[in-house]
Amino acid sequence: MRTLYRNFETQAHIDAQYNPSLALAPTDQPMQHFAAQASRARSSLRKVLDVPYGPTLEETLDIFPADRPNAPVFVFIHGGYWRALSSKDFSGVALGLHALGFTTVVINYALCPFVTIDEITRQTRSALAWVLRNIGQHGGDPSRVCIGGHSAGGHLTAMALQTEWQRDYGLPQDPFVGAIAFSGLYDLEPLRYSYLQPMIQLDDGSVWRNSPSFLVRPCKTPLWVTWGGLESAEFARQSQTYHGAWQAAGNQSLLQEHPGTNHFTVIHGLEDAHSAVCQWLLKTANAA
Repeated sequence: MRTLYRNFETQAHIDAQYNPSLALAPTDQPMQHFAAQASRARSSLRKVLDVPYGPTLEETLDIFPADRPNAPVFVFIHGGYWRALSSKDFSGVALGLHALGFTTVVINYALCPFVTIDEITRQTRSALAWVLRNIGQHGGDPSRVCIGGHSAGGHLTAMALQTEWQRDYGLPQDPFVGAIAFSGLYDLEPLRYSYLQPMIQLDDGSVWRNSPSFLVRPCKTPLWVTWGGLESAEFARQSQTYHGAWQAAGNQSLLQEHPGTNHFTVIHGLEDAHSAVCQWLLKTANAA
């Protein structure tokens, strides 16, 4: 039988690897957890919501300022396979880092199929450029900005790291002092044959332009590539392949899974100041 991608012969085989909801127990409701934590963050932390960074209605970001000025900054890029969810679903990621003195920014962007992944990548870069130029007005230190994202947001984090920031934006070439990518997608080819294709509408060109495993440039930003230990073999392979390409370009990175976590719980550490994730971001930002 002809294969669709690697050793996968059918869409069902690919979906089994790339649809993390299929692995959940019927009682698991991950979005209920995120909604509760997001509500907690917005009710307990100072906030500046829906700040525009671009001309369209979806191009906004939410800022959770630190209590002290000149704070290190963490910018979070949400997941949802480029076609679901918003910044408001992930306000809770500010909880852990706020306790450590960070200003946290959560980016919103337009979704497929209303826009393409190319456009989502452009919007993400625009949002990050806005943060680098303007976060000082909200108490953040633009020289200590870390970025990170989950799932599709992990992909967008990788796309941000390969951006030609100096050439295209007039910013320092490597403006981020640290990055963390949770359960990202770095080779988009298999998704063409998945349940997602009607919404994300990939073709040869968009796969090539948006597969960071094949486009890594030399970059000085320290990177942690991670995924949940309970995730599928393909999510692990995606991270391992990207990490290999990142190091082959002479870049610094850590490859380490989060044991005992699935695709949704892997980012829960951002809600806990004592977690390995928050402590790594604190150490990385303070080393800058």
